[in-house]
Order: sequence, then C-alpha cells, then structure tokens
Amino acid sequence: MYVNREYGGTEMVNTVYIKKTEDMMQLILEQKFEEKINRNRSYFLYRGLCRSKFSLETSLHRNCRDMQVSLEPCILRNFTKYAELLNPDLRTSVWRQMVVGQHHGLPTRLLDWTYSPLVALHFATSSFELSKTDTYDGAVWKIDAREINRLLPERYYDKLARNNAWVFSVDMLSDVVNEPAQYDSDMAGHAMALLEPPSIDQRIINQYSIFSVIPMSMGGIEEFLDKYTENTVKYVIDKRIKWDVRDFLDQMNMNERTMMPGLDGLSTWLKRHYFVMPARAATEDKENGKK
Repeated sequence: MYVNREYGGTEMVNTVYIKKTEDMMQLILEQKFEEKINRNRSYFLYRGLCRSKFSLETSLHRNCRDMQVSLEPCILRNFTKYAELLNPDLRTSVWRQMVVGQHHGLPTRLLDWTYSPLVALHFATSSFELSKTDTYDGAVWKIDAREINRLLPERYYDKLARNNAWVFSVDMLSDVVNEPAQYDSDMAGHAMALLEPPSIDQRIINQYSIFSVIPMSMGGIEEFLDKYTENTVKYVIDKRIKWDVRDFLDQMNMNERTMMPGLDGLSTWLKRHYFVMPARAATEDKENGKK
C-alpha cells in the first residue's frame, strides 16, 4: 500500500493504493476513540465504484446532463403523480420523493454512500460482466461527515446540533427547506447536506445507506471535495486482488444475497459464486485433453 497526492481538479485529493488484501485493514478498521462515551466511533462515509476512473456523478446528471435543472421538477412531478397510490406520503416532502425514487432507479440528485466500508468494498469489487471483474482497478471513496457538516449554512448546521445528529432525516431537512431551488441557493455550490433515508425496505437497511444531496450549483463533486475538504480519501483497489477481496467479502457474508434481499439478489450471488474463471476453464480443458 502506498499513498499519493493525485490531481482531481484544480487541487489534489489523497489517494491510497491498495495492492495487497491485508492492506484493506486500514480501511475496514478505521475508527476513532471517543472519550465521552469510552467507545470507538466512525464518522466516515464510503462509496464503492467498480472502476477507479469512474467519476462521482449523480444519476440525474448522468441522465439529463446540462438540462438537469429544468428536467428535475418534471421527473419528480410525474413520479409523484403515478406513484402516489403506492406511497401517499410522497407529496409531503420533495426529499422523500427523491429518496423513494432513487431507491427504485429514478434519476435524482442524490448520491449513494454507506456507513460500512465492507458494503463499499462489495460494490468496488462487483461487476455486471463477471469476466471483466479483474480488468479494471476498483475504488472506494471516503468522506468525513463532520467535515462536510462544518461547511453547511448556519441554519442547517444548527438543525443538526439541536437534534444531536450528524445527518439529516427526511423530516429534519424538510423542516429547514423543502424547495430544491432554495436549497441550491443556500448551498451556493460549496456545501451539501447528508440525508439518511427512512427504512422503506430491507435493502436500504442492509446496505447501511445514506445520501448526499448534491446542489445544482456544485460544478463537480470531486472538485468540491478537492477544494473544500482535507479528510477525503480515494482508495484504489488493484485489479489483481479484486477476486481475492471479493472472496473475502463472501466469507464475511457481504454479497448480493444480503445486500439485495430477494430472488434477484440471490440469483446474482449464485451466478457469481459458481462463475468459472476463463483462464481456469481453459487450463482444465487442456488437462482433460480438450482443444
């Protein structure tokens, strides 16, 4: 493992290269001792990407590009109109619309994070094409929630303090602001709120999910982290150890079966569990006299 300072925008981001499986321990065990409670606690949040070169980008930006500002209200309005029968509470909060929509694949301004580094490693070592799992380096991004919160406008920060919290619930954020345009103006491109979703199903619970609410005025998420934070780290998982990490996570019961409860998650896990590596299949065919 070695550390580098890698250019992400006009500034630099801390980058840690994980070359051996044992180097993961730094990522997994990173906690801070809190004297007030005599316990270890972590305020870090993690996001896993199967390719280290993938940028931090919301599904709304990826889907709508430079028209996201004008299209977001249309997307949320129509989602609420058609989904209200299934979820009557959607009209009470635009943030609830985003959370529920994001969970079901709707393009939103929310970016997924997790409290668990193991969950992030799961996504960093997963691939839709199993044969390409070890073709690309993976990545786990780590941010410090308390550092992010210190950038918040005063009334947002005060809301957290009054509730003895370090992330917003849907109701807490709705109490402060319930109009995305006002939120964008308040954040002014150099802050973002961290939103903990309600436990609408087992998948959110198992993935230990949390979202960052990305303001439209933020030019780029990586550039924001480069410029305004010091504790952000990008862990790059060497492609040559991704299958080893993947097998380690399976033994820890961190897999599709537990991350996405249901038949889809079960089937995806079994597909990967019984996947035969191409090189290994070719070797066995050769040993068996096949050409």
